Amino acid sequence: MGNIDNPGDNLWDNLLEAGIAIVVGLLVWVVLHYFIRILLKHAKSDRAPMGQTSMRWAAPMLRGIDPMIRALDHERRVQRAHTIGTLLNSILTSIVVVVTGFYLLLAFGVNIAPLLASVGVVGIAVGFGAQQLIRDFLAGIFITIEDQYGIGDVIQTSEVIGTVEYLGLRITRVMAEDGTLWYLRNGEILRLGNRSKGTYQEPAPEPEAPDSPSTPGNGAAPAPGLVPAPSTPLTNEPSESSE
Repeated sequence: MGNIDNPGDNLWDNLLEAGIAIVVGLLVWVVLHYFIRILLKHAKSDRAPMGQTSMRWAAPMLRGIDPMIRALDHERRVQRAHTIGTLLNSILTSIVVVVTGFYLLLAFGVNIAPLLASVGVVGIAVGFGAQQLIRDFLAGIFITIEDQYGIGDVIQTSEVIGTVEYLGLRITRVMAEDGTLWYLRNGEILRLGNRSKGTYQEPAPEPEAPDSPSTPGNGAAPAPGLVPAPSTPLTNEPSESSE
């Protein structure tokens, strides 16, 4: 008799291939996640600016404010590392889950070509419908990576001037000078100035002009109770022209 495929053997082979795909996916996720954690730990424990070799000459002069600089710099680096780490972990998890899912479908003999086409169409539709959301997230990613501003910085935009209290991938929360809490979408911030990074100096107040005394010759109104002097002398004699 010819070789007859046993359905039970095929099922076990499919389950074996599916298990291998799951194990490989988990191993890839664990290894990459471990590397991301190492990078984030190194970024959080990086030395403060005063601890760098190039800034040691200024340590005696700035020793008083060094703890404040260290605290602000540490908070800033931790916030950036947390944001970037969350983003990388989300991207890694999504990629591993999608690729592993495709291999699971292939292990059970499912044709994934129509599924890929459907996913592509759905992705295009979602991309058109969520353009603003994607724009906000991309802007938040570049703001974080480029370190344009961080928590505690005083920024100036077209809408508000205030201190950054929260920086996320979608919105930035700013406390204005008048106490108003503003929520700015990252994709809508087109112009921004960081007063904490540059050498910003508050403009000096304009001096008030001294009050000049008013005189009748300058055309000012006379003081109350005073009669202005006549321009021609008053006399009861008839003028010579009338004779």
